[in-house]
Amino acid sequence: MGNIVAVFQKEMRSYFGSPIAYVVAGVFLLFMGFIFRNLVLNFNQISLTYMQSAQGPRGNLNVNDVVVRSFFALQFFIWMIVTPMLTMRLYSEEFKTGTIELLMTSPLTTWQTLLGKFSASLTMYLMIEFAAFMLLGMLSFYAEIDWGPVIAAYVAILLLGGTFISAGVFASSLTDNQIVAAVVSFFLLMLLWMIDWASHFTNEMLAALFRHLSILDHMQDMSRGVVDTMDIVFFLSAILFFLFLTHTVLESRNWRK
Repeated sequence: MGNIVAVFQKEMRSYFGSPIAYVVAGVFLLFMGFIFRNLVLNFNQISLTYMQSAQGPRGNLNVNDVVVRSFFALQFFIWMIVTPMLTMRLYSEEFKTGTIELLMTSPLTTWQTLLGKFSASLTMYLMIEFAAFMLLGMLSFYAEIDWGPVIAAYVAILLLGGTFISAGVFASSLTDNQIVAAVVSFFLLMLLWMIDWASHFTNEMLAALFRHLSILDHMQDMSRGVVDTMDIVFFLSAILFFLFLTHTVLESRNWRK
């Protein structure tokens, strides 16, 4: 455990010792703040129209449906773009600078270095996400928020982040070029996002498989506040799968040397 913590601390120092953490966090939060502002103004406009119209829409307006759900849905997509920037250097930089040799010949096991790097990247992700959560905290002073769906959505955010980061770590282990790692990671995540599209053009068995592999399909219920055990199992399995692939790639590199 101490070895994992040592790698974790090293990676956290690397994040905050370079512009990566500040640029990624700053751009993400600025953009999410812009989106959140527009969602709130849109809700305000809909509310005014609702009150002024004698034949307005039926039912009660719900800030969760108009603002919160859209806020999370957009976050899911934006993280798919941003996460590769957090993970692209984890192993690519080690390969490029040659420090991977020291890492592989140190008393640390491959799993220890892998888990240390993964946990550092996930922690960075959660720190940025916590700052974004403050926007909902401010909204709660002015509107009544149903926190049940919000908590479920944040569970989805955590699981989604773990999946994205594990896929990004895997992509980083394939090359010594950080840009290539980021591109591979992005298109891998895009494939998992859009794979259910292929279910419309194949037989029933493959269609069920494609839908099961789709991140979007597993995310939708949780973003509405419905926590399904199958969705949690899917995300945890995806995380373990990508970490296992990364371990296999690293071990194969070590064996070839």
